[in-house]
Amino acid sequence: MSFALPPFTTVLGPEDVARALTRIAHEVVERSKGASDVVLLGIPTRGVPLAQRLAERLAAIDPAFDPVAALGELDVTMYRDDLHRNPTRAVGVTRLPAVGIDGKVVVLVDDVLFSGRTIRAALDAISDLGRPRAVRLACLVDRGHRELPIRPDFVGKNLPTSTDERVQVQLAEIDGADSVVISGRAAVGEETR
Repeated sequence: MSFALPPFTTVLGPEDVARALTRIAHEVVERSKGASDVVLLGIPTRGVPLAQRLAERLAAIDPAFDPVAALGELDVTMYRDDLHRNPTRAVGVTRLPAVGIDGKVVVLVDDVLFSGRTIRAALDAISDLGRPRAVRLACLVDRGHRELPIRPDFVGKNLPTSTDERVQVQLAEIDGADSVVISGRAAVGEETR
């Protein structure tokens, strides 16, 4: 007995992902009037390597940006509002940038923006960790269907989707290759972001 996989469409390939990240990096520098006060916080899982790539690009654009000292990761597990539905989540690591977040322009980095609940959790986590001058959001894909009034500041690709479709970001660091694909109906019980 074999199971057919739902049909999928590749929306972004490796070159598209690279171009989107380069464009986002330029937009961050332009909006922040330089990158010297910018820190990046990647949201696990795929937001972390995306933040690392953005840090490299920011350093290439603005020499005042230190890609090591201004990079961190933010685990939002304990701030999620769906823990009662899935209480067996593993708690990840939060690693603040060496330069801290107080008085800085924090750019949250995530792969896909969907309902907005992950970002709401990230905002709650940041408020427990410090007081940044501003918090901005960069995501590779905005697929719509927001449940909360959250909007990205920097977007690689706006991707109108049906709620029955699934958007999957694949990154070389985790999956072996870069791509963004849309597949058919989401599996029953599948986690939504």
